[in-house]
Amino acid sequence: MAKLRLGVIGAGAWAVTSHLPNFAERADEVEFVGVARKGADVLAKIKDDWGFQVASEDYRDVIDAGMDICLVASPHRFHYEHAKAALEAGAHVLCEKPFTVDPAHAWELDRIATERGLHLVVSFGWNYMQAARAAKRLMDEHGIGEIEESSLRMSSVTRELLANLGGYPQAGPDTAPEPETWTDPRNGGGYGHAQLSHALGAALWLTGLRGAAVFALMKAVLDAPVEHHDACVIQFGNGSIGTMSGASAHLGALENRHQLELRVTGSEGELVVDFGRDVVWLWREDGFEAKPDLAAGALFYDCDGPPHALVDLALGKDVENCSPAELGARTVEILDAAYRSAASGRLEPVRGQLAQLTR
Repeated sequence: MAKLRLGVIGAGAWAVTSHLPNFAERADEVEFVGVARKGADVLAKIKDDWGFQVASEDYRDVIDAGMDICLVASPHRFHYEHAKAALEAGAHVLCEKPFTVDPAHAWELDRIATERGLHLVVSFGWNYMQAARAAKRLMDEHGIGEIEESSLRMSSVTRELLANLGGYPQAGPDTAPEPETWTDPRNGGGYGHAQLSHALGAALWLTGLRGAAVFALMKAVLDAPVEHHDACVIQFGNGSIGTMSGASAHLGALENRHQLELRVTGSEGELVVDFGRDVVWLWREDGFEAKPDLAAGALFYDCDGPPHALVDLALGKDVENCSPAELGARTVEILDAAYRSAASGRLEPVRGQLAQLTR
């Protein structure tokens, strides 16, 4: 059987550190065909290091080289353009988060992928981890009734990154994060897009919720052009309410571990998922209780799952897409409303395609 032809649009620090090694593990099934990024010297090194056949600063050259699967890991504001081009070329796509900046673009990518029978995977790594899947099974099989209230809080080491004072601990030295990717306002925001997109990707997947309106306050530090801290109140489509907050921690303060906790109260029980302390707990008022015995580090973040899911889905294997475009669009809706609220000082409704709420 012919190998899947891989094209990469945007080969920055995370793509090289995480995604390419995972695709390389599937060398019997994946062929590295084309790569695009800015910077001729770094591009040439990536081409040689990974054995790409085509390397160009113009992503259209990668499209023209032909591909079956595509990694889109360019700066945020280009995700829509690049993912759309890859889908229209017939490729299954893995798109980095934030999925897009504009909710309408996110829903359009979902539509294109669905109409063309293509798989679109958003890079939400937690959703593929066994411990997170255990929490999802508990919610699917037992649930906590109608969700009434939820809280989502995250803290991670991005203080220096969002102020153009350094990278993040896992960034490779040869492909340091491009400052404008994270601190150019044209790419959207700061901590919300950089990190709360992760948190929302997990929380909305576990709960099935969809945002309706958001009131947000945001704060920048170190004279940065984008925010480091976020505090949001969210109204969801099922009538429930929730809070979401995020903070840029100091380098070394968290031993490079995301401190992330989701607490959900329903009409029949409660769910707690503490990603920083490896805890999953679901309790129901009928006496059912589950607290899986998780090993230390069971919820320590990695993004190994999405690249392997893309390969398996493209090969026609019976695997679950735990981070589809529809989920990505629900995260973008909330983030977009949060940034508009921080600017306007008002409660802002979500914008995007009208779709039936899942809960």
